[in-house]
Amino acid sequence: MLTLILIGLLGGLITAVSPCILPVLPVVFLAGGPGSRQPPGAAPPPGRPSAAQQDGDVLLAASDAPPAPKAPRNRRPYAVVAGLVISFSFFTLLGVTLISALGLPQDILRYVGLALLVLIGLGLIFPAVERLLEKPFARIPQRQVNKEGSALVLGLGLGLLYVPCAGPVLAAITVAGARGRINADIVALTVAFAVGTAIPLLIFALAGRRVAERVSAFRTRARKLRIAAGALMIVLALALAFNVTDAIQRALPDYTSAAQQKVEDSDAARQKLSGLYDNSNKELSRCEDGEDALRSCGKAPAIGGIAKWLNTPGGQPVDLKALHGKVVLIDFWTYSCINCQRSLPYIEAWNKTYKDSGLQVIGVHSPEFAFEKNPANVADQARKLGVTYPVALDNKLTTWDNYRNRFWPAKYLIDAHGTVRYFKFGEGQYAQTEDLIRTLLKQADPGVRLPPKTGRSDAALTADRTPETYLSNLRIHGYTGDPLVDDKPASYHLASPIPLNRLSIGGTWTAGYEHFTAGAGARLAMTYRAKNANLVLAGNGPVKVLVDGKLTKTLRVHGAPTLYKLVDGKTARRATVEIRPAAGIQAYSFTFG
Repeated sequence: MLTLILIGLLGGLITAVSPCILPVLPVVFLAGGPGSRQPPGAAPPPGRPSAAQQDGDVLLAASDAPPAPKAPRNRRPYAVVAGLVISFSFFTLLGVTLISALGLPQDILRYVGLALLVLIGLGLIFPAVERLLEKPFARIPQRQVNKEGSALVLGLGLGLLYVPCAGPVLAAITVAGARGRINADIVALTVAFAVGTAIPLLIFALAGRRVAERVSAFRTRARKLRIAAGALMIVLALALAFNVTDAIQRALPDYTSAAQQKVEDSDAARQKLSGLYDNSNKELSRCEDGEDALRSCGKAPAIGGIAKWLNTPGGQPVDLKALHGKVVLIDFWTYSCINCQRSLPYIEAWNKTYKDSGLQVIGVHSPEFAFEKNPANVADQARKLGVTYPVALDNKLTTWDNYRNRFWPAKYLIDAHGTVRYFKFGEGQYAQTEDLIRTLLKQADPGVRLPPKTGRSDAALTADRTPETYLSNLRIHGYTGDPLVDDKPASYHLASPIPLNRLSIGGTWTAGYEHFTAGAGARLAMTYRAKNANLVLAGNGPVKVLVDGKLTKTLRVHGAPTLYKLVDGKTARRATVEIRPAAGIQAYSFTFG
């Protein structure tokens, strides 16, 4: 768990200094201003209202009073950050569940945060509003704590606005919360991430308090500065509501992306984040992806939560315990993934070659998209792809979680005693995998006479081929252009030029978790290196395809998600492919070959 906490903490620290948080920094800075209350028994300065009359002046101070007993230390920065951590942790874990259960709009939490920001701004301008915000805290005995109530409310609001600012760590937390699989590791990761984001903000808020205490203008013009600060918060809330602050983010380079990838997408992070849902399989972290020798990676987790079995007698399930004495190869795949499709011939060849020598191949079909959960679709595609070995339909991703997996395709080798000895994420290393299969078969039965090797290798793979790219607001990589707006139509400007392995969108799009939906004037372009380019599309209507700016074909998309070939070349090359789909067309993922 310590490693998991460290990953969350570092991920939070990186997020807190990323461009996405810059628009709210003025709020955090102003929130650190000193309180204005006099200590008990202190006389108000000449010409100034009493402490009771100043009851609303929390953010910025005004005092020309002679030396008086030392006032309680201003704890507003801590209250703001505490509210942010509480709000962020709670709603990130439970927000999706609560919203779904109540049937509320997906963006309700964001608008609640904006409303709280407006209320705080009004409280700075009108003391009566601030007293109203502090009223829920009136029963707390300590007077100073009572007076930090509005600061805590401000932090709660900022926590709601802060949710979108994250990468793979927050994605893992969000998925766990959406599935209702909240355990100690998930909570630890969430709190660590929230604390990581809070540390830089606390430093910034404390700096604001220091400036307000030291600069005389803050003390002599407190009332005017309070009004200005309140107005600034209201303006900022409106700017956030209408995405005006996006221009700031577009003007700044994504200077934290390299650090975020190094921390959150490292080998250690991948293994830790992929195993958050099941504490029984942590031994798999002993091994690393694609090692060149067999290792002991722990007992093979169960194949569970299966909706249906294909290619077995009478649809009967395959029990790993019943396969004791055999070598088992488990392949995680999904039928619309072209990377999986490219690996299937190797796996089918191993199945046919070594089946009689003690190898049992099991395909675990773990869907990326909802349409891949349909058993009839999977059966049809498995037949077309030539898959003859047993296939388990892992529609709830139970087995996926059991194996701490997060890649398509992924292969796990299990020896005759039920121990995972090797796993490989993605394509490649086919010759090495076959060699390890042969080694395990000989260990299981030293007298076995193995047939010649299949002769299939990965030499034909293009080393620098563009990887599969998902059109998902949580899983997209290589995107360049205007910041994505989740789950509602928004207008975008197509970037030009588009770097290699990057994609951009123009016109109106709705960016969802499973797919992007085209609106008026929609354009989607990607610069790639490969022989061919494909795109999974669904809906009804024409889709124009352009390569390097020239119209090459018009696709007729009709019905359920299907893989459409955009470019079919004879040799690998670098090019920019663009589609101009009709409104309502859904785009799921780019794949390349």
